[in-house]
Amino acid sequence: MATILPVKEAYPFIGENTFVAPNCTIVGDVTIGQHCSIWFNAVVRGDVNYIRIGNYTNIQDNVTIHGTYQKNGTDIGNYVNIGHNAIVHGCIIEDYVLIGMGAIVMDRAVIQSNVIIAAGAVVLENTICESGYLYAGVPAKKIKPLTEEQMALLKNLPHNYVLYSSWFTEK
Repeated sequence: MATILPVKEAYPFIGENTFVAPNCTIVGDVTIGQHCSIWFNAVVRGDVNYIRIGNYTNIQDNVTIHGTYQKNGTDIGNYVNIGHNAIVHGCIIEDYVLIGMGAIVMDRAVIQSNVIIAAGAVVLENTICESGYLYAGVPAKKIKPLTEEQMALLKNLPHNYVLYSSWFTEK
């Protein structure tokens, strides 16, 4: 059974048709939209600041989402894919974004719409990742414009995760 707990009278809100894995943790001031998925061992910890997650967003296995006390909440848009073992902390992620496996996005970073953050990249504090580009490295740097194939991936991948999560809720 998933751990879903209030913190200081702030209760998580989970939208309709959202899959919540039985061993994930969602606590505090968290709002999750519709048709999302929160996968195994993910932690969405809205204890020290808010977390807002849009529709059709998937938070994959072992992801940690958090904020900074009295400073930075975390805003995650619609149709966002956050890959396994990523850390998303006190930042803004707009729509149609892929955060690669093991990537880290730090406080006050802004990931604009239609961006891919490569696996293992570290997006430092206050970085703005411009729409339409791939960012990679430590620290993350703009590498190249997204291809048509990558843009299509950003549009289609969230729907794949709706399908995958349906396998756990079929009767």
